[in-house]
Amino acid sequence: MVDGARIIEYFRGKSILITGSTGFLGKILVEKILRVQPDVNKIYLLVRGIDAKQRVDEEVIGTELFGLLREKHGEEGFQQLVEEKVVALAGDIIYQNLGLETSMLEDLAKCIDVIVNIAATTNFYERYDVSLDVNVMGVKHLCEFAKQCARLKMLMHVSTAYVSGDREGLILEKPINLGESLRQGTYLDVDAELSLVKEAKKELQLNAGNEDDDASRTERKAMKELGIKRARHFGWSNTYVFTKAMGEMILGQLRGDMPVVIIRPSIITSVQADPLPGWMQGTRTIDTLIIGYAKQNLSCFLGDLSMVVDVIPGDMVVNAMMAAMAAHSEEKGVQAVYHCTSSLSNPATYSMLYEAGRRHFYENPRVGENGKVIPTKEMYFFTTITRLHLYMILAYKLPLEILHLVNLLLCGLFSRLYNNMNRKYKFVMLLVDIYGPFAFLKGCYDDMNLERLRLTMKMNTLEDQMFNFDPRTIHWEEYFYRIHIPGVLKYLCK
Repeated sequence: MVDGARIIEYFRGKSILITGSTGFLGKILVEKILRVQPDVNKIYLLVRGIDAKQRVDEEVIGTELFGLLREKHGEEGFQQLVEEKVVALAGDIIYQNLGLETSMLEDLAKCIDVIVNIAATTNFYERYDVSLDVNVMGVKHLCEFAKQCARLKMLMHVSTAYVSGDREGLILEKPINLGESLRQGTYLDVDAELSLVKEAKKELQLNAGNEDDDASRTERKAMKELGIKRARHFGWSNTYVFTKAMGEMILGQLRGDMPVVIIRPSIITSVQADPLPGWMQGTRTIDTLIIGYAKQNLSCFLGDLSMVVDVIPGDMVVNAMMAAMAAHSEEKGVQAVYHCTSSLSNPATYSMLYEAGRRHFYENPRVGENGKVIPTKEMYFFTTITRLHLYMILAYKLPLEILHLVNLLLCGLFSRLYNNMNRKYKFVMLLVDIYGPFAFLKGCYDDMNLERLRLTMKMNTLEDQMFNFDPRTIHWEEYFYRIHIPGVLKYLCK
């Protein structure tokens, strides 16, 4: 039985190590723990950089998200709370011993109760070596440290629902087995992938030219291409979800009898309820479309408006994380997997998002630098990649080629127009390449494990309501219109 009161009490006196605290979910989690349980013992935040405290002060504690907590305690009380409870550690999960001094690591191992790993590189087209370092080796190093923690009650790992790839039908909440691949006939050997990258980098360095900048660009390009190539070889669409799947495999292999919970959110959107509705950080998949539409850089896109877009607000993800921590603490041998998703219990469609966007921009028209209203244009959606490519060739590519020739003949007279059109063309094609696979995703994420956890919370007390993670309570059209889209425009578009 887990209810709001038990969750709040669970964090009393606990020492918690959190990675990825400068990211979106990390900030929400730190704020929530401090707000609901000021008697937490310590929250250790592992951040990269020499001056870890400055980073935490500026990028975490100093953000607008902590306004409610400031208001609750007053500025002086807030600063005292932070000084007493929050400890910034300069380190990095890509290194053994987390990049910490031996004495610091030993002291930390004696007091940590809970480890929460949110750190990840989420760039779909990240360098393969960088993705492996953070999303795979980072998990390995945290597991090795966790085994040294005498008081450890659990390790929570934040993954992504998209580790399942482009599967159709009902996708179950189950662990990924070591070597499991999405392409039939292939076996995913994590050690072999690490060796492959090592050899590829060695070869690139041997063949590097004299110019350091050129060599660096060549290596970066080669590493990005290798990541995509290996991901697609094994059946994943991009380097991010591929390496996150490998990270889960490593966790399953190394966990021993340590209690482990894996949280797999779908597309995480802005805060729905508390502490600050609409607050967000970092551009998510659907936000790129909203921004492109707002700036009139996007006149068309790939997708079927009747398809489901699986989204979940960031505060609901954190509420589910905190409930799962309380539920599985000290359950030796457990490996629980939770899909923090909405496609099964309360599906939102692309048409809901698009209509909310149209409604918002028609009722709140944008004004240009000249003070004139920018008219809101309709966006066209193509249900196949072939149709979209044909449209882009006829509407943009051919006119661009003609304009390029004319521009050369007239000594660059139309350079500004050409550059503007070319930028828009490349922007659309990049979005299609990156986000196209998500537009036709026919998978539906089973969330019965999370539903069982939800059923223990009756939502009839104030404490229970503070930890709501039920997507069925969301009216998607109103959420998109009143909270999420204004949040994107305020916090991402500035």
